[in-house]
Amino acid sequence: MHKNAQKSDWDTPGNPSSGRSQPINLNHYATKKSVAESMLDVALFMSNATRLKAVLEQGPSSHYYTTLVTLISISLLLQVVIGILLVVIARLNLNEVRKQWQLNQLNNAATILVLITVVINVFITAFGAHKTGFLAARTSRNPL
Repeated sequence: MHKNAQKSDWDTPGNPSSGRSQPINLNHYATKKSVAESMLDVALFMSNATRLKAVLEQGPSSHYYTTLVTLISISLLLQVVIGILLVVIARLNLNEVRKQWQLNQLNNAATILVLITVVINVFITAFGAHKTGFLAARTSRNPL
């Protein structure tokens, strides 16, 4: 490299044009990815626990009480399973060829469970939405 040339973002390990022969450690990459997913899972878990508390405090007389309690409980259960899967995935070594098929299957299962959890949380948000703005003011003055 010329003495006045600056090191670019492309001059990183694993980049074929960087001139370095160090490959990316896939196991390290997968572990960091699993840790990031776990942090997001914890945030969603805390959000759902707060929602469940709010629904339980409103009591059975609130609209969609049973639906929300059921959906939130299923979501929390799935999040626990996803968390366990992510811990297992993070502990297995991706560089061991004999474990790569198992890791791939576990990763696929976690991805499918995350997708199901997202869909459930969309419904939780839809059923738990409160009326705001014009409709809320109108319905509070003219109850059915």
